[in-house]
Amino acid sequence: MTFDNQTRILIVYDSNGGNTYRMAQQIARGVESVKNCHAILRATPKVGDRSATALPEVPESGAPFAETADLRECEGLIIGSPTHFGNMSASLKYFLDQTTEQWFAGTLAGKPAAAFTSTGSMHGGQESTLLSMMVPLLHHGMLICGLPYSNPELMQTLRGGTPYGASHVAGEDGKAPLAPTETALCKALGARVASIALALTNSPEAARS
Repeated sequence: MTFDNQTRILIVYDSNGGNTYRMAQQIARGVESVKNCHAILRATPKVGDRSATALPEVPESGAPFAETADLRECEGLIIGSPTHFGNMSASLKYFLDQTTEQWFAGTLAGKPAAAFTSTGSMHGGQESTLLSMMVPLLHHGMLICGLPYSNPELMQTLRGGTPYGASHVAGEDGKAPLAPTETALCKALGARVASIALALTNSPEAARS
């Protein structure tokens, strides 16, 4: 579907200290650097918050909460999470676990998808997290988009950035800003998904046949 004649890329993220949110913002810039593409940011509610009697309509900071209905309105999906023991967070996993209806309907089949993550340490499980995040996307029949080495920042980075998706090393205190190479790769990931989604929007039969 399109929004005001624009291809919509949904960016769903979980964030603890704000690092993945900042990555999502840069990915959104990459999406919107592609003509006729529009980025939509959504945050997953924390799992513990779901037991509350009333969940606020919007979080205190960041993007509005994600709903599975958002998946029907996008032509591409990018998911992000901090690394928890080498895997995605429980909050993002919980959100994905609610998408059985979309799986039965084939809502996401043939659409491009990608992943991003942040860790406190250099070897904190970024690649295993990104790979594990791809598994439910593959079950949905999505087309996984990584970062090719035509992006020179993959060879230049001294912190985050992998061929499996964008990543960030936030440091032990979790406050390190995005490095220039990390920022560039976030934007590149957004632009890559947007470009592929735009091409498929113009010729959807190619991915769904």
